[in-house]
Amino acid sequence: MRAGFAGSVLAGVVALANPALAEGLSPDAKRFVEGNLIGTFYHEMGHALIDVLQLPVLGQEEDAADTLAVVLIHDLWEAEDAEWLGRATADYYYYTVDWSGDAADETEWWGVHGPDEQRYYTHVCLFYGTDPERLAELATEYELPEDRAEGCAEEFRLAAESWGAFLYEIALEEGDKPAKALKLDAPKTAPYYALFAQEVRDWNERFALPGPITVRVEACGEANAFYSSADSSITMCTEYVDWLISIAKEADL
Repeated sequence: MRAGFAGSVLAGVVALANPALAEGLSPDAKRFVEGNLIGTFYHEMGHALIDVLQLPVLGQEEDAADTLAVVLIHDLWEAEDAEWLGRATADYYYYTVDWSGDAADETEWWGVHGPDEQRYYTHVCLFYGTDPERLAELATEYELPEDRAEGCAEEFRLAAESWGAFLYEIALEEGDKPAKALKLDAPKTAPYYALFAQEVRDWNERFALPGPITVRVEACGEANAFYSSADSSITMCTEYVDWLISIAKEADL
């Protein structure tokens, strides 16, 4: 259940993707796929907000977008659902990182993203920091080192205050009409259409923006999601859901 909203469409969305891949997915696999679609969407919203609001970025923009995803999961969802969303996105990092160290020489140190292992621990730390007492088991399960865990509550507090200052400026007041901040451009037959239609509606009920951002769901030729400043659009590639399903199946979720 989403905090402050009547509910959300989360059941059966994956079945709208590639039927052959989605067949026989367990509830855990569906939660993994849906959670990462939402988390990735929030990440791309970070890039969008930085662009349209002309926000300052003190550090790597990808890190700022990663942080917003955790802040939005915490702010927009009730605690129980926020936890599985946080777990789903942590699991993505876990299942896609080469923990053997064999890939160290292949790390693109010049890239815009931090090393995958660091993104994993930062995500777990921030999410654990939302409620250290309640999420103590999560920190243990995801092997968050004690030295890092000690400062996670403060890390999240700083992240929430930093992003919160900008989110507050665009937040609608109670009783305001829904804004037209986001516009969905996708056929109803598109994979995970219902999930993103709900995300767009919920965002428009909560936030306004200086200009509209278009959310597209379309084939891109690769498993990806991205924001384009050229036309203020977020694109969620249809191949991305198939990629997530393949990870869930390989991990035997």
